[in-house]
Order: sequence, then structure tokens, then C-alpha cells
Amino acid sequence: MAIASAFKALCLSLLFVAAASHPTVRSKVFNVRRYGAKSDGKTDNANAFTNVWKSACARKSGNSKIYVPKGTFYLGGVEFVGPCKNQIEFVIDGTLMAPSNPKDIKQDTWINFRYINYLFISGSGTLDGQGKQSWPLNDCHKNTNCPKLAMTMGFAFVNNSRINGITSLNSKMGHFNFFSVHHFNITDVTITAPGDSPNTDGIKMGLCSNIHISNTQIGTGDDCIAILSGSSNLDISNVNCGPGHGISVGSLGKNKDEKDVKGLTVRDTIFNGTSDGIRIKTWESSASKIVVSNFVYENIQMINVGKPINIDQKYCPHPPCEKNGESHVQIQDLKLKNIYGTSTEKVAMNLQCSKSFPCKNVELIDINLKHNGVKGGPSTAVCENINGSARGKMVPQHCLN
Repeated sequence: MAIASAFKALCLSLLFVAAASHPTVRSKVFNVRRYGAKSDGKTDNANAFTNVWKSACARKSGNSKIYVPKGTFYLGGVEFVGPCKNQIEFVIDGTLMAPSNPKDIKQDTWINFRYINYLFISGSGTLDGQGKQSWPLNDCHKNTNCPKLAMTMGFAFVNNSRINGITSLNSKMGHFNFFSVHHFNITDVTITAPGDSPNTDGIKMGLCSNIHISNTQIGTGDDCIAILSGSSNLDISNVNCGPGHGISVGSLGKNKDEKDVKGLTVRDTIFNGTSDGIRIKTWESSASKIVVSNFVYENIQMINVGKPINIDQKYCPHPPCEKNGESHVQIQDLKLKNIYGTSTEKVAMNLQCSKSFPCKNVELIDINLKHNGVKGGPSTAVCENINGSARGKMVPQHCLN
């Protein structure tokens, strides 16, 4: 018994020595209130937030945590620029409120992060874009003098980072914009704007790689997720999309210097009341020759979706378009497996590929999409310039070559 007690005491003392020799460096907390931020919903806190960022970013020993407590913090346009000396945790438990007048934001993005590694944004708070006043101004397709509206939150040249838990509400334009971002996780985020709010894309990304989006709710007036030129190795799972225009790749091919899009997995996802579900769109008159390849869509439920599966290589959102020939975007190596549910349009599977660059190696496995629209009759499929194979249950009947 005495030996056991002595051994236990020795273990405890060794444990204490080990703990003392490896001290845990806690993050230093930078509370925005201590830098003069006021949660009265009307004082512009841009300078206070910028000063907090400068202090947190410059800290050399240990990590920094910027904390936004509960309350409503009015915020004009802000930019948080690195590189920083350490990793930054940005915890938002309060509401950040944008100016309601779009002219009061003098930059493309309301809250912008640039040139940062190891940025971790989390919290139970809300980004309130106050977009209602801006939406009627969003008429650029017919008005060349339309005002430039700000996205809610942007990330450019931000790597090895993540965003978790926060809500983005009523953006003026898109909610989250990613440009040249690599190794980034988006989890448990809520994105919401009315279904008739124009161009309020949920998540937009271009020239990005290794982006993971999971357990996220997105309802907007445009694409839930928009994947643009030069993006690769993207994984999207357990997303609820609706209202909105689905998960879209493109539009692609309009501009001369576009890059390939490759490596996309969308799985275990629900589209509810969206205009489209799975969507790839390329301009009919392409300025660039690029390849879209290695896509997998698996275990996806469609609930009253206009076009559940829509490959559109004659994309023309605002006629009349210049019709200079076929799309030069090559789509290949697509697998669609276990896609099921209901469509509101009779054409549940629209596969309109380019005559000059037909779609190649498109694999359909267990498709079950029933028509649930006003016009009666079973669902149908349209195929143009597409080669591939089909197996398993097939509703509507496929039309692959």
C-alpha cells in the first residue's frame, strides 16, 4: 500500500514537472469595446475595429483573439490586412450592422480580409448587410449606370483558415466572396436573404482550391454556391439550399483568361424550391477554351426544383446575346449518382452540351426525378452533344448517346 502511494506521488510530481516545462500559451483577448467600439447600432466603429486588428495582428508572442461581444455594432467598410505575426481568432457573438445606404460603403466588400494565414472566424453572431434598400438598384443588366453594391464579407489570398457558426443576413450583393483562397473550411454557417433579392449569391469562389463546405444552410435570391474560373478540389456536403438558383459552376467561358475548373464533390445535400439544383453554365460564344472535369454529385434530394439537373452550354441570361458559335468549354468526367426527388418543370434532366466540344464520359447512376408541376405528365430528359453511360433506376428515361 505504501509502495503504491509513493508510486502515485512520483507520477503526480513527474506530471507537474512535464506540465511546467511545456506551459500553455493562451491567446491574448482583444475586446473591441476596450478599443472604443460602441454597441449602440449607430456609431461607426470602423476605426475601433481597424485598431483592434492592427494590435492583434502585430502581436509576436502567442496567438490573438479578437472578441466582439453581444450587442449591435454599426460598421462602415473595413479591411483587415495581413500578413500577421501569429494566428488570429475572430469571435463574433454580437451583430455587425452595415450602413443601409449603399453609398456609405466606399469599397467593393463591406468586411474584407486579405493576405492572411491561419484566420479562424467563429461565434453565434450575425453579419447584417441591410440589403433591402439596395436591391431595387440592382438592375445592371439594363442600366449601365447602376451603382456598385458591396459584398458582405470577402477573403482574398487567405490560406489555412476557417469560418464557423456565424450568420450572414440580407447582403446587398453576394454574402461571402473568395478569391485566390486555399485550404479553407466553412462549417455550420447560415446564409439568408429573400428569394427575390437580386444577385445575393451565398458563397462565390474563383481561383480557389481545397475548399470544404459542410453543414451549412443557404437561402438567397441567386446561386447558393457559385464556382468560378480556376477553382479545384472542392468538397461540399450536408448543405441545405433554398430558395436560390442551386449550386452553380459558372458561368464560364465569357472572358479570355479563364482557367480550368476541376475536382468537385457535392454530396448529401438537399435543394428545396430552387430554380436549379445541379447546374453547369457556359457562354454560347466563348472567349476561352477551358476544361471542366472530375465532378461527382452523389446522394442529392430535390424538393420541387425547377431544373434538378441542368447543363446549359447555351447560357444567355439577358437576350439578345452575341451568337458567334458554340461554347468552347469542354465538360468531361461527370458522375451523377442517387439523385432523387421532384421537379416543377417537365424537363427534369437538361443536358445541353456544346456541338464543338461535346460532353464526354458523363455517368448517370440511379436517377429518380418525378415531375410535380402544374402541367401534367411524366418528367423528361433533353440531351444534346453528350456521350456517356447510364445504369440503375432511370426516371426520366435517359437520352445519352
